Amino acid sequence: MIYRFQPILKTLVWGTENWVLSGVKGNETKVVGGPADGKTLNELYGGEFPLLIKFIDAKKDLSIQVHPNDEVAQQRHGCKGKTEMWYMIDTAPGAHLLAGLSKEITKEDYVKLVEEGRITEVLADHKVAPGDVFFLPAGRIHAIGAGNLLAEIQETSDITYRVYDFDRRDKDGNLRQLHTEQARDAIDYTVYDSYCTPYDRQARGLVDLVDCPYFNVKRLMVDGCINMALPQPHSFVILMCLDGAATATDFYGNVTTMRRGETVLVPALASMLALEGTATLLTIQVD
Repeated sequence: MIYRFQPILKTLVWGTENWVLSGVKGNETKVVGGPADGKTLNELYGGEFPLLIKFIDAKKDLSIQVHPNDEVAQQRHGCKGKTEMWYMIDTAPGAHLLAGLSKEITKEDYVKLVEEGRITEVLADHKVAPGDVFFLPAGRIHAIGAGNLLAEIQETSDITYRVYDFDRRDKDGNLRQLHTEQARDAIDYTVYDSYCTPYDRQARGLVDLVDCPYFNVKRLMVDGCINMALPQPHSFVILMCLDGAATATDFYGNVTTMRRGETVLVPALASMLALEGTATLLTIQVD
């Protein structure tokens, strides 16, 4: 069986998040169609689903934020932390994002910069284009800029520490809550040479993007017919259609068509998928 789910669309002050696969308590996506119609993702999985999958459409700049790692999140909130990645689908002219530090600072420097509204001065600013990939391990300070449409893959967690929000107000006219003190001890203060993930953009078929303890993500270019072996039969496979359209047929003859912006879940029992069409997909598994 290839499962489809009813996404959860969230409208926020900066744009929209479309939660296409979610096991977050209170925000669980439900199966649409078939014998499991109406079941939540967690009911189908038999426990808390380990990943949260979104499409993000940023009309305005998001707040500067950071997510705690598993240890800190468990101590403070009794839940998982949040490691995530972005795949840029569309970018407006001049679009950018912030990811990581551009210069070394201390925790004391961080507090002073936030208080003075100058934290952006020490953040790495990246001009972006479709196809860019950013891996964001927990602790990496970041912000999505206006004009970006992207796919986000992350741990099942909704813990965000908001560092700076450009003095924006919510729908009731109140300044949005900041978490300056909590973020101070969650930030990774290491400065890295590069923050954009390199990969072979011209390659056809499956191309590795990110492989970390929480998820394995590949890009798959389909142009015609492809038989896709599933190398980890103990893991489900998520297919996110980023562009075009493709028909997927599993080992049992179940067929579904994916179009741009749609996501399906192939259970662990499947060992082979036949894909036909012209599309750009992300394939997502866990180890």
